[in-house]
Amino acid sequence: MTGIICGTGSYAPSYVMDNNEIATMVETSDEWIRERTGVVTRHIIKDETTVSMACEAATRALADGDVDARELDLIIVSTISSNIILPCTACEVQKELDAEHATCFDMSAACSGFVLAYNTALAYLSGGIYKTALIIGSESLSNLTNWKDRGTCILFGDGAGAAVMRAGEGKTYFPVTCSDGMKGNALTCQSRHTLADTRHMADPEYSIQMDGQAVFKFAVKKVPEAIDETLKKNGVKKEEITWYILHQANSRIVEAVAKRLGEPLEKFPMNLQEYGNTSSASIAILLDEMKRDGRLSGGQKVVIAGFGAGLTWGASIIEWR
Repeated sequence: MTGIICGTGSYAPSYVMDNNEIATMVETSDEWIRERTGVVTRHIIKDETTVSMACEAATRALADGDVDARELDLIIVSTISSNIILPCTACEVQKELDAEHATCFDMSAACSGFVLAYNTALAYLSGGIYKTALIIGSESLSNLTNWKDRGTCILFGDGAGAAVMRAGEGKTYFPVTCSDGMKGNALTCQSRHTLADTRHMADPEYSIQMDGQAVFKFAVKKVPEAIDETLKKNGVKKEEITWYILHQANSRIVEAVAKRLGEPLEKFPMNLQEYGNTSSASIAILLDEMKRDGRLSGGQKVVIAGFGAGLTWGASIIEWR
């Protein structure tokens, strides 16, 4: 018994902020941002919230998988930027979907969140505890961004992605996940009493702070190691992998990981040029795009790999059905 993805969905806010608009806030340029990050635009919430985006992505995933919300046994939402603390985001999604039979909880694992949500749902489904699960990554990072800090405001965007999983016959691939809390100060964000819009505030205490060089070095070393270990652990060769779907943080990181793995860059799809870094939503959004445009097809083996605050990182293998 294993868990099989049968539907995907995503949502991005309609308001798009390009690099030229960023350049009116901090000293930068479109060329500078593209060269160092690969990001060209990012979607930013106006009327949307983390909950509303999660609900929309979930609704689309259920429709894509032809799954009734009342069939759901489990809803997991990965987010670090919800507009609500109590009840949890997953319970709000449950309410909106009328998924009355689901057990619901949130997960806080930042940019590794969707991978860990997938692994958690997989364990429940493979173990026979639940039959149908909904996993979501939804982030409103614009509410945590210091829009006067050039080192971070050029990177992040808002959005949500979701996947529906069913228990079914097949091989369960064992993941590799790791954490190193001792190095957590490389990427931090302190809590504040209210989640008010900070888009035009420059309060570093309550905004994302990042040591970019430390995060880059960590990612390009640890992600290839985790992928190699995952393949070895499951007896899968690199040539069997059709796609490596990495967290969409920075094009240079993706390129460096591909090089270290000795795999062609064509096997590493990217959409960060449109969305920026959407943290736990990024892998899910890319999965949905690839399913909709036909790049994902039955029999393909796909590696998903996340990395980010914690520090946390990990990789999993998905056999697409």
